[in-house]
Amino acid sequence: MTSTSAPTGLVLIDTVNEVFAEGGKGYPGFKAEFDRIGTLDNLRRLLAGFRNKGYPAFFSPMSYTDEEYDDWKHRSGIHRMMFDNRMFEAGSWGAEFHPDLRPGPGDVTIAPHKNLDVFATTDLDIQLKRRGIEHIAVAGMIGTMCVESTARSAMERGYRVTLVKDATAPDGGADSYEQMVNRYALIAHDVLTTEELLSRAGF
Repeated sequence: MTSTSAPTGLVLIDTVNEVFAEGGKGYPGFKAEFDRIGTLDNLRRLLAGFRNKGYPAFFSPMSYTDEEYDDWKHRSGIHRMMFDNRMFEAGSWGAEFHPDLRPGPGDVTIAPHKNLDVFATTDLDIQLKRRGIEHIAVAGMIGTMCVESTARSAMERGYRVTLVKDATAPDGGADSYEQMVNRYALIAHDVLTTEELLSRAGF
């Protein structure tokens, strides 16, 4: 991320127990990649680095109600998979933020998102604009779905976008990861590791 005078924020997607905690329904499918990439540790460092700078973090959880599980009219493949397993159930432990990746003072919790692009169904855009944020770093899960879709939407809306490639993970192994990072280079203004981002002055 190049030094810029534009106000900067961190967008963290789906940092919830369902994905990041043992016992979460999504955790077994990502554990191997989390361990290989160091995803959880890097997310902790990333969040701490932004807080130390006094930059806000915008937390975007996913959750669904009983009504949504039952009445969602046009279900995509990802919705069928989540709904059949009742993942991200509103009010459940799985939909709560992971203890190490939860909002703190000065952070912003976005309304729960329902689709892959967080901008599409939440107040993220207005919350960023209210604070004058023009430059966002995007991380969290899933790297090939919600993170990628949200970053693409942010770029198209005129934000400067940095994708943090080791603070996420794909729905697959090392090959999927490399393909994901290659796509990131086409979407974002910068694709960096956590260390690279935090070491840049004025990030």
